[in-house]
Amino acid sequence: MMAILEVKNLTKKYGKGDAEVVALQNVSFKVEKGEFVAIVGASGSGKSTLMHLLGGVDRPNSGVVYVDGHNIYDLNESELAIFRRRNIGIIYQFYNLIPTLTAEENIQLPCLLDDRIVDGNRLDEILDTIGLMERKNHLPSELSGGQQQRVSIGRALINDPALILADEPTGNLDSQSSAEVMDLLKLANKQYNQTLIVITHDEKIALQADRIITIDDGEIVHDEVIKP
Repeated sequence: MMAILEVKNLTKKYGKGDAEVVALQNVSFKVEKGEFVAIVGASGSGKSTLMHLLGGVDRPNSGVVYVDGHNIYDLNESELAIFRRRNIGIIYQFYNLIPTLTAEENIQLPCLLDDRIVDGNRLDEILDTIGLMERKNHLPSELSGGQQQRVSIGRALINDPALILADEPTGNLDSQSSAEVMDLLKLANKQYNQTLIVITHDEKIALQADRIITIDDGEIVHDEVIKP
């Protein structure tokens, strides 16, 4: 079985000379299709740097990331932007929705940016799954935090990406909304066989994953399968 994500010897440094900070040091791991992996670590451990490198938002000093067999760092910026839109769904802590677009339009955004026709049946299925069919014409400002995060999950799902990356997806939410968002992510993982990587410092969220990777000082210190 081919890994959907393969990370090899990823190193990222910031600054130079005495001010140099090693954010990640020779990080390597693989993720199979349909796995739900939690990446945990204290603040400053390197987990957000890792997230940016996996999503092609930043480039490493050395090492490679293969997503669905493609070395993402072989792509130039415009190729990478297209690849990211089509193959990587990213969910941020602060939703990153376009304030002037409705919930439905925000979900369609990756397709619209690609000049691709949105599959109406898939859009309806996603709106139904995230429970926002009734509020699809509302702007983000008219939605609660939990609803906005559900829109960003819908946006991440629309292209059926190889990989969904969620960076502290519940970090801005109350406990009830957090539980709803995690239920939705787990549903996407099971129903769509969506590969899911969640970066979190919340142990309760991490324990819902199939596998937990712990990062400390830019290195993997544990890689443990919770649910075989």
